[in-house]
Amino acid sequence: MARSDNKRRRSASGRAGAKKKARRGDPRSPQSSGPRRATPAGPRDWIGAARLRTLPLAVAPVLVGTGAARLVDNRFHWVLALLCLTVAVALQIGVNFANDYSDGIRGTDDHRVGPARLTASRKARPRTVLTVALTFFGLAALAGVALVVRTQHWWMLGVGAACVLAAWFYTGGKRPYGYAGLGEVFVFVFFGLVATVGTTFVQAGAVPAEAWFTGAAVGLLACAVLLANNLRDIDQDRLAGKRTLTVRIGRRATQVLFTLFVLAPFVLLGLLALLYPIAWIGLLALLPGIVAIVIVWSYREPRELVIALALTSLTALGYGAFLFWAFVG
Repeated sequence: MARSDNKRRRSASGRAGAKKKARRGDPRSPQSSGPRRATPAGPRDWIGAARLRTLPLAVAPVLVGTGAARLVDNRFHWVLALLCLTVAVALQIGVNFANDYSDGIRGTDDHRVGPARLTASRKARPRTVLTVALTFFGLAALAGVALVVRTQHWWMLGVGAACVLAAWFYTGGKRPYGYAGLGEVFVFVFFGLVATVGTTFVQAGAVPAEAWFTGAAVGLLACAVLLANNLRDIDQDRLAGKRTLTVRIGRRATQVLFTLFVLAPFVLLGLLALLYPIAWIGLLALLPGIVAIVIVWSYREPRELVIALALTSLTALGYGAFLFWAFVG
């Protein structure tokens, strides 16, 4: 009888222990319903978080700006061009990781449609993602300082600081401008005009009109990429209180604006071709852009817009490459 009582007590104790484990989410308990730790991020996750499909947007203005510099100075300044490219690419990767961090800690990416982010998926600690973002911002700053030392244009330190601040406050800080529908404005200015004109100026010491016009064109293509991204996330952003331009104006107006942003640069290309005949070949870069426009108008699932985003980035890269050829040819 005593042994029977002991068995009942041990059985009851075991059930009580199992319930406690389940309540506190002990992963050893089969009844546990607590949150499970996500698989730690691997190399593929980190590369994905860098969002390589957006890097053409950093390369295109450097190509265009370097080509425009040749219109003023017949020499190639390869070291300066490579430093400009380092600044642009490092800033682009830095802002991608900064967005991952800022949107992740705000909960904006909790129901993301596109590729999972490191912070929101809990595959990496927020502090680690932030450290990576700051590291790339630091690399961009170092390359920028090297440019300033080489060219002696010390006032450009202020331009570089403005670029880093714009990259951070897109989704960072208490009042990120990306949450207020101003993302396209800053992308146009910094990834279009500043990147292109700045590249031309540090190499040639002057800025021809072609650099301003083509900088605006590259900026429009970068804005088109952002529109495709925000169109994909429109429902999630609306629920999260992220008032992007797409959330403000709606799907149909975004589709129209996307189409205009993709086509307008090629109208300018046609005008430039009157002076630089090779630019006509640049119309080939419009082919992926046309496919992107068709996807934006006919998509049924938000995930399809990831393809439109990538194709628009390729359009920007082709646009920059063909203009570089036209200017130096």
